[in-house]
Amino acid sequence: MRIVTIIIFLCLATFSSNLYAAGEGRSGQPISIKSNELITDGKGRTATFIGKVVAKQNDMTIYADKLVVYNAEQGGDVDKVEAFGNVRIVQQNRIGTSGRAVYSNKEGMISLFDNPRVNQGKDVVTGKVITYFITEEKSVVTGGPDSRVNAVIYPKTKGKDGDRSP
Repeated sequence: MRIVTIIIFLCLATFSSNLYAAGEGRSGQPISIKSNELITDGKGRTATFIGKVVAKQNDMTIYADKLVVYNAEQGGDVDKVEAFGNVRIVQQNRIGTSGRAVYSNKEGMISLFDNPRVNQGKDVVTGKVITYFITEEKSVVTGGPDSRVNAVIYPKTKGKDGDRSP
């Protein structure tokens, strides 16, 4: 069982490296995950972290009530990661919150569901689903019949030297 847990942690490190490779220096950094409970399922190829989950790598921290890591059938690479309940992703002045988040390794995307909201400084974007395509560095925010996309973006102010600052 200890070997399975170590393998799961190595897969999480791979997931984190792939997911955040765009972040400078992040890909070689270890990931630390704390939770109240960890359940591994070798046959189901999952690791489930439950209770006050905090996953931290370099300057990125993910908080959730539950984090489930799904490994691919072949090769043991991370296939998908789902975070449930009070999801909060924090990196510098960016904060994403939602009821559920899904990372798909195959599609190279992260989707936030259930009242997703992304803040960067004072700027805010909300919608029904917020999806970020990692390799393309592209975001898509969709609304629905009962919720429209809402963006509040503050103008940048000029600093003393004429540079634009957030």
